[in-house]
Amino acid sequence: MSVQDLPWVNALLNATSATLVITGLRMIRHGRRDAHRVCMLAAVVVSALFLVSYLYYHAHAGRTVFRDPAWFRPVYLGILLTHTVLAAAIVPMVLITVTLALRQRWEAHRRWARWTWPVWLYVSLTGVLIYLLLYQIFPQTGGG
Repeated sequence: MSVQDLPWVNALLNATSATLVITGLRMIRHGRRDAHRVCMLAAVVVSALFLVSYLYYHAHAGRTVFRDPAWFRPVYLGILLTHTVLAAAIVPMVLITVTLALRQRWEAHRRWARWTWPVWLYVSLTGVLIYLLLYQIFPQTGGG
């Protein structure tokens, strides 16, 4: 595996995280607390692996710039902006939400999870979308 393979790995990790948070929500809604806990802790691990891989990739590969098609660039930058801002916000949100669960502060955990879950899902899904735009749909842009 080379550094050039990491965008695909990162997209896979994001897709896995999205799948786990969706499954985790379904599990808790069906009263399956143990399955919920497993899904959500797995999502934390997968997201942490993503973060390490993402930082490693950008430390070695540098910036990726979306150039063409020019008509789509504003749409891409809008997606990237919301993704980046929320990606920075999701780290402390997840840490607080998980800490509340580990301390069995269920009411506070639920209040935080109502905000954390959709942001986490959005960041994971837009991470996959950004990969697709840069490396699959418009590959001349992303260097793929």
